[in-house]
Amino acid sequence: MNALLPHDEHNQQLEANVHPTDWQNPSPKQPYHLVVIGAGTAGLVTAAGAAGLGARVALIERDLMGGDCLNVGCVPSKGVISAARVAATVKNASDFSVHVPNGVEIDFDGVMSRMRELRAKISQNDSAKRFQDLGVDVYFGQASFTDSQTIDVQGTKLQYKRAVIATGARAAAPPIKGLDQVDYLTNETVFSLTKLPKRIGIIGAGPIGCEMAQTFAQLGSEVFLIESQHGILPKEDREAADIVQKAMLADGVQLLCCGHDLEIKNEGGIRLTLNSHGNQYDQPVDQLLVAVGRAPNVEKLNLDAVGVKFDKNGVEVNDNLQTTNPNIFAAGDVSSKYQFTHVADFLARIVIQNSLFAIGPFGKKKASELIIPWATYTSPEIAHVGMYEQDAKDAGIEIDTYVQHFREVDRAILEGEEEGFVRIHTKKGTDKIVGTTIVAKNAGDMISEITVAMNNNVGLGAIANAIHPYPTQAEAIRKLGDQYNRTRLTPFSKTMLHALMRWNVGR
Repeated sequence: MNALLPHDEHNQQLEANVHPTDWQNPSPKQPYHLVVIGAGTAGLVTAAGAAGLGARVALIERDLMGGDCLNVGCVPSKGVISAARVAATVKNASDFSVHVPNGVEIDFDGVMSRMRELRAKISQNDSAKRFQDLGVDVYFGQASFTDSQTIDVQGTKLQYKRAVIATGARAAAPPIKGLDQVDYLTNETVFSLTKLPKRIGIIGAGPIGCEMAQTFAQLGSEVFLIESQHGILPKEDREAADIVQKAMLADGVQLLCCGHDLEIKNEGGIRLTLNSHGNQYDQPVDQLLVAVGRAPNVEKLNLDAVGVKFDKNGVEVNDNLQTTNPNIFAAGDVSSKYQFTHVADFLARIVIQNSLFAIGPFGKKKASELIIPWATYTSPEIAHVGMYEQDAKDAGIEIDTYVQHFREVDRAILEGEEEGFVRIHTKKGTDKIVGTTIVAKNAGDMISEITVAMNNNVGLGAIANAIHPYPTQAEAIRKLGDQYNRTRLTPFSKTMLHALMRWNVGR
């Protein structure tokens, strides 16, 4: 089991919940309808859902229940981000004529302690005791397939009708010259820090890299963010990414993009050398965070013994989430290109249906039918669902695009959050929404209105007819509905409306 550091009261409570040291594995109930390997989000949802529907379920975890999300991902990162946002608010308070005395200090150790305390509190939801109470047999140990009906856990044989691989993925550093010569951080170790690094280098300007770069800058570190491509968040809408980049630079992040010939040196400490936009950099740092690279957790599962295909990208599954062994399914980061907690949750629901309740082709659900939103929790946030403009072009789908800037939304103006926008793509000539990007302080919350609309075939015109409270930033979405409705006012329809008005009220 990975060590929980520091070993304070909060991490001791976390451990007591998600990997109790005195846990006794149960005696198997043979055969299990479902044996789930991995107690991250996908595994937990599968196990709880199946048990709640009457199935005999075993859940196996070799490390910490809760997986990446609880222990080294969503939960700790958002705990630290929340503190960094408060620090940034205090720093910028004078913009609102609120004058904070000089000398305000950030207690980084306290920030991390608060995060650990809240993580331990949340961990009760993922605890071994809770799942035992739900009727799930919880086993701790390394799982390994023996044959197509048996899984071994620390010498105990579990018989199964169906199995689910939900072992997730882990940080895997790319081949960078000299990286193996230094001690570096990943998302799995960065939340164990108790001392703020004076200078921190971060490799990778994807979501994790950008979130942590801005967070450490807001908490007082000198941050050097290195990205091989131009700008940040290379997979996002470029205008959206540029707005976030501007905010990160204002917070003090030093961006070294188009970074080439990166080399890590251990010379009395960590030194980063690279070329960025024709300039050569030789920068010492106190800590280095590698925020690129993931590898599926498939080792020691003995997948070859049961005919389950896998490669460096993970376990191979079809649209019904079956592996190449039809009695074994997979869900979550170990098999999905969408490595988000909320996606793992909904893939698990598909697994429950398809593994236990579908009869042949009847009743089967497809992963491709999911409409998947996501968010990057920078300040401002970027949230997206559906297609980008390039996706539509590649698919041969003609679109209309509507944009509402927050500089024209009253609540955003009053909050001092005018940078950002909502961009909605619709199928050309219709109000059918095919994709949306939002850049705003709470974009991750706002995107759900669009996701609900897309899931239920509610068009942009219908959104315009839904009253939104004034003043709110979500009013930007309603304004886009108004934009669409105005396009329906053709010369003919205007003539007809004018004729009706004359009929009713005269000239």
